[in-house]
Amino acid sequence: MKKKLSKLSIMCILGLGLFVSSILVENVVLSKFLGMCPFIGTSSKEKTAIGMGISVMIVTVLASILSYIIYHLILVPTDATYLTNTIFIFIIASLVGIAEIIIKSKNKKLYKELGIYLPLITTNCAVLGIVLLNINSNYNLIETLVYSIGSSLGFTLVLYLFSTIREELCKKPIAERFEGVPIALITISLMALIFARFATL
Repeated sequence: MKKKLSKLSIMCILGLGLFVSSILVENVVLSKFLGMCPFIGTSSKEKTAIGMGISVMIVTVLASILSYIIYHLILVPTDATYLTNTIFIFIIASLVGIAEIIIKSKNKKLYKELGIYLPLITTNCAVLGIVLLNINSNYNLIETLVYSIGSSLGFTLVLYLFSTIREELCKKPIAERFEGVPIALITISLMALIFARFATL
């Protein structure tokens, strides 16, 4: 009984470590620099950032679970792992299409604000990157779920923080040469340096 409890406690600690690490230490945006296009494109407003973050989170988690099942139950047994990227992109595209229909019917204002960046979740390298990292890291289904939730939550957190900073920057006097993308990239660089400090904890 004690051995079972100790194994369970170790698994919980490792799971918590993986979860926290995926949010802060190995943040998909600030550490792996994935998903930069939608990150910059949808971070001008807080509401838009939250909408994009939640959409990415739902797509990422569902895509990771479906990809794990298909990879281990179909691709590996049939020796068709060369189709991994193609199948994963198809899964992500299908989920994005469903998400797009739901958002369009439930919140047309958010749908218009997200614009072209919503269907571009299909080609968002952050989503595909997380799904592939789960497979390449040989995570089991629970670890896949933990890492997917943590990574997508990290994406949403950083996107929201960045949107609040950008809204404040719009109110401040900035040199003309640094307006727009330049100041955005400088801000991302500073955020990356700050998040890198979590690696020392």
